Parts: sequence; structure tokens; C-alpha cells
Amino acid sequence: MAVSVDTVYQRVLALANKEQRGYITPQEFNLLANQAQMSIFESYFYHKNLRDKTDKDIKLETDETDLITLLDNKLGPFRSVEAVVANGGIEDTFPTTVGVDGVQIDVFQTGRIFYNGYVCRKIDINEMQRFTRSIRHMSGIDDQEPVYTDNPVTGRDIIIYSGTDADGEAGAATVECFRVPVPAVWAYVVVNEKALYNANASTNFELHRAEEDTLVYKILELAGIVMNKTALSTTIAQYTQAEQQFQNQ
Repeated sequence: MAVSVDTVYQRVLALANKEQRGYITPQEFNLLANQAQMSIFESYFYHKNLRDKTDKDIKLETDETDLITLLDNKLGPFRSVEAVVANGGIEDTFPTTVGVDGVQIDVFQTGRIFYNGYVCRKIDINEMQRFTRSIRHMSGIDDQEPVYTDNPVTGRDIIIYSGTDADGEAGAATVECFRVPVPAVWAYVVVNEKALYNANASTNFELHRAEEDTLVYKILELAGIVMNKTALSTTIAQYTQAEQQFQNQ
């Protein structure tokens, strides 16, 4: 479930106007909102990496307190599996954009590589060069999962091996892609010299609904810098830091 851009804007205005701290225009809000959304989105990857390292030896049943599952849910709307692009007959280049409602959105990060439905295992390029010189090792790949390594050719990303040679069967290779969020927009119409929310032209945040508070406070922190309201930025930064420390426990 997306986060309502209007709900966030109204909360930001209410808190910013408290104690006469200033007014945030729709244009300023849209700019700050998307900077905040991108910052929160990027943090998912750092948090997931930290959790994977911290919890890798802990075997717990999944429940409502499983933070790894929550992070996966937060990343879910941005994940898709796309075809690896063919270059010279070999599939080795990752897509740079994915389509969302007819619009091409930039890919932020790639994840697992798949070949003929199997997850590929990554091998260091130096180790792969040693593998390719060994008939015994290369023939053994036929009975195991496919492997891949970084492609040394500029403009190409990977080389996949699933037998004695590098493979590139049409449609066989795919990659897990994480695109950036679609920009949020608080659109409006002017009535009696006042900006009124236009739901039909607006775009909500794509972030998980659990991020509503984080969005509000992140936008306020940025707004405090723009409006040169040091007290506002400091107060919000302290709250955000306390919230992050609690979530990382």
C-alpha cells in the first residue's frame, strides 16, 4: 500500500507551521519529498546488508517481527526480473531501465543472476580464468549450478558458464533488478489564490506505508535547511537518529 502524498504534505505543513517556522510551497515540497523518498529507498539496501550479516547464523521462524521479511516487503514493489541484453549473440549486459506504466524508470541495483531458471553463483574473475583452463572443473559445472563472473569487456557486465564454454542462449539469462521509485507529485489547482490538492494529477509515494512517519520527518529535516531554521533541522535529526537506533536494535 502506497503512502498518500497529500497526507504527508498536510502533516509536513502542520509541523512546519507550528511556532511560525514557515510555509513550504508545493514546488519545494515535491523537490524535498523525492529527495527524502530516494534517501529512504537507498537505506533499504544498507539495512538489508547489515541484517543479512547480523542474522545469517540465526535460525528463526518467520513472524511479524522478522525484519528481513519486512525489508523484502519494502523492496518488493521495486523488484522485477528482466532479460539480460544480448551483445554479439551472448547475453551479458544488464538492462538500465524497466518499464512502469509505459514509462522507463532507471534501474538502481541488480541482484541475483538466473540461467535457465537456476540461480547463478558468482566466481571471482581470476578464479574463473583458472577454471576455464581446467577441463575437469569446467565439465563439473554441467552437473552443478551455472556460474558467472564480471565481464572484462567495457560495456558488458557478466559472462555466464554452464558447461565447457560461455553460454548465451536466447532468453536463457535473466537478472533481478531494483528500479528507483517513481517521483511523487503533490499536484494542485489554484482556487481563490489558494493551492488545492488535485488527486487526479498527483502521484503517491511508492514506499511502504510504514515509512509515512519517516517521510514526514525526513522532509521536515530538509525543509529546515532550506528555510534556514536550524532548530527545526536539529529537532527532527535527533528524532530520526533515535528512531533509527531503535529499529536497528
